[in-house]
Amino acid sequence: MPATLPASTRPAVSVIVPARNEGVCLAACLRSLVKQSGVPLEIIVVDDHSTDHTREIALSFSSQQVRLIEAGPLPPGWTGKNNAVNAGSKAATAEWLLFTDADTIHLPGSLARGLEEAKRHGAALLSYSPEQIVKSFWEKAIMPVIFAELAASYRPSQVSDPNSPAAAANGQYILITREAYDAVGGHAAVAGNLLEDVALARAVKQSGRKIFFRYAADAVQTRMYRNFAQLREGWTKNLALLFPAPARLSALRAIEFVLIAASTAVAISAALRGSWQPAAAAGMLAVIMYGLFLKRISRAHFAWDANLLAVFGLPLFSYFLLGSKSAHATGTVAWKGREYSDERRSLATGH
Repeated sequence: MPATLPASTRPAVSVIVPARNEGVCLAACLRSLVKQSGVPLEIIVVDDHSTDHTREIALSFSSQQVRLIEAGPLPPGWTGKNNAVNAGSKAATAEWLLFTDADTIHLPGSLARGLEEAKRHGAALLSYSPEQIVKSFWEKAIMPVIFAELAASYRPSQVSDPNSPAAAANGQYILITREAYDAVGGHAAVAGNLLEDVALARAVKQSGRKIFFRYAADAVQTRMYRNFAQLREGWTKNLALLFPAPARLSALRAIEFVLIAASTAVAISAALRGSWQPAAAAGMLAVIMYGLFLKRISRAHFAWDANLLAVFGLPLFSYFLLGSKSAHATGTVAWKGREYSDERRSLATGH
């Protein structure tokens, strides 16, 4: 049960930040949260057995600003994040809970605006898809491809429509009423689910409560992964759960890349030989294919340089998607130093 305080001293929002070895990004996240204005809040950092300086960063903030608690032992059948946010929810005292990741930056005033937006839409759960910050070549290549696919599969207009069965949320920003959270069983109800954000959203919508979901560059930013190894591990964990037919989608994107690359190569080769008619035909095909690709990628809200480089993300996306399918099929999913067995994989997929 949540802790209780007199209504006069109770915060409006309890912000819960699960943190496992988040020394690189936690300080920036917490600085952005303690600067929030316009709404009384409490910030709870849940240390999930970190071995870096995550604890020290949380403790560097005053106890009036940030409260640090421990995740506790990982129960059988639970994922680490679900165990951590469940511990945070038990310590929370507010009528609204904001679950947010340590790699997020919350823009000034965004929490008050988010709370107002949720109430205005009558939503029991509001989720924002943050602006994705990408810096390395690998991030710029793969992230627009993935988020374009997500935009097509989880359309905010459908997710926010009470008459549509579509349900989704982004675990980097989930604002939910305590009433709704408790009514659907909270994270304990999706304890072994590696895609806990979507599972929680689905439970809320199936309960008859309203969800509101949108892209929110005006509210929150994140840099999810900072090198190739992190990209591969993170998307291996998630991709096969996000898309219902990963092998088919992998093949489609690989074929798309081959058509773009091959038609471009043929056009250049023919032009160098002076064969202008074949060069023009191949060039036209390349332009059409690449134009259609850019149109789809533009829905992911990335900068122009990432959109241009994203064509190289197509084969990488196919590789990650097949790797994710294989990892989940064999029960060899790893994340942040933990391996999730076939038992937890089955819980995640609902089988």
